[in-house]
Amino acid sequence: MCGRYASFKESQDLADAFDVEDMTEAARNVLASWNVAPTDGARIVVDRAPKLDGDAAEEESAVRREMHLARWGLVPPWAKDISVGARMFNARSETLAEKPAFKKAAATKRCLVLADGYYEWQKVTAPGETKPAKVPHYIHPTDGAPISFAGLYSWWRDPSKADDDPDRWLLSTTIVTAPARDGLETIHDREPAMLTRDVAESWLDPTVTDLEAVLAMLAEPAPELSWYEVGRAVGNVRNNGPELMQPV
Repeated sequence: MCGRYASFKESQDLADAFDVEDMTEAARNVLASWNVAPTDGARIVVDRAPKLDGDAAEEESAVRREMHLARWGLVPPWAKDISVGARMFNARSETLAEKPAFKKAAATKRCLVLADGYYEWQKVTAPGETKPAKVPHYIHPTDGAPISFAGLYSWWRDPSKADDDPDRWLLSTTIVTAPARDGLETIHDREPAMLTRDVAESWLDPTVTDLEAVLAMLAEPAPELSWYEVGRAVGNVRNNGPELMQPV
């Protein structure tokens, strides 16, 4: 599972790296975090194609790449309240095309969740001990580039808010996970699905709606990663700072 990650690069630097054309104020002004947790704000990138009439609908430029700030933990449109999102911060790739909460989003509402690295806990049994301890590791792209997690997003209408309330719509997201590979399985049996730049472009493409094609993208090779053990302070959501990334 991916339950904690670091995202500290400036929003404009991320926008430049991912060819973002429009950015919301919330995304632009979000604070750096070295311990992003479920229900926190997550910067996401989407390709949106506005509904246009006439010749404008044929223009390729109608698709705009945008950066938004979304609540981490998917709240489907049919949810009664946002509490469901607290347990939907990950979506398993194996059931993406089956679960009602994810199936439609996988076909039509895909995004990139941007990060610099993420944390995973390895169960280690020390000599003389019978109960394993959970040892955190920081995992990041070897070349220092930002990560693009395969994500899904959703808009939820809050029925308790008036039609003219600017906060009546909640944007939320989830990170897709897959079986761990390329050495990461020595730490944990699952990993967040990480996309190379070419695959990320296809993942964002709103014209791709075939679920078989979507799932095939998740099987593509991931970026080269490195990792090392870090201190256990990252396990507490109240701790936040670059010292959390320091190797033990």
